[in-house]
Amino acid sequence: MAAGVRQRFGAIERRRRSCDKKPPACPSHTAHNPVPADPRLADIAQAGIIRLGMFLPQYAKDAATGELRGLGPGAVMLDIARALAARAGVELAVAELPTPNSALEAIKAGACEFAFLGIEPSRAAEVDFTPAVFQFDYSFLAPAGSSLRDFAAVDRAGMRVTVVRNHASTMALTRLVKHAELVGFDLPDEAFAALAGAKVDAFAAPRPILEDFAARLPGSHVLDQGYGINRVGLAVAKQRRALQSYLAEFVEDAKASGLIRRLIAEAGLRGFQVAPATS
Repeated sequence: MAAGVRQRFGAIERRRRSCDKKPPACPSHTAHNPVPADPRLADIAQAGIIRLGMFLPQYAKDAATGELRGLGPGAVMLDIARALAARAGVELAVAELPTPNSALEAIKAGACEFAFLGIEPSRAAEVDFTPAVFQFDYSFLAPAGSSLRDFAAVDRAGMRVTVVRNHASTMALTRLVKHAELVGFDLPDEAFAALAGAKVDAFAAPRPILEDFAARLPGSHVLDQGYGINRVGLAVAKQRRALQSYLAEFVEDAKASGLIRRLIAEAGLRGFQVAPATS
């Protein structure tokens, strides 16, 4: 690992630990600790803020305090975004969005600078991506008493599988399924409610999300066999090539430094892996 990478992320980690966890997470640099502005971030440096778009179920808000926190993969995403803001010397703000499609629209409309999204061909036609940051697989949640154990058992005539519309896990499943009926909902909680209400036979989604939902449905189980890999990158607007270049460099440095691996380990996320470095 290069000394420059170690030094750069050592500074980021010291600042990240000193930041309040409530967004905006990291203070902008002061005259006593200036961070030289990268010309690729000229507009962001001038504004003093970078905006992350997060969608359900990446986050939740405390009903009493209104504090936002990351859920499952969202916890890692939020910490990565804090490290990015610290490196750039600006504050982090979070745009709270309902769905993956709304995150795409927010990026294109300039309502946020970036979002963590699965790298899918249909999305790459609308936004640009950095190299993948991390990856995890998709699977199925089956209710108590279900005999489902693998993909072949799920993909049978008469089987109904609930999915989240426009999610990368749904796009992948649509390309694979031949017999089962996919029942779409806009929000993960709605898809889960269909399973809990015995209206469908299984719920397809990223494994870490299903593990969280399984804890809310006694006797349910997540199938060991997955059906695809979600490679998650930072999505940015097509016209923002300078920003994409900066974020791509940040991603590769964060992987090389061990930062992404450490954040995944701290979050205790099963099935998560650091995405391979690009050549």
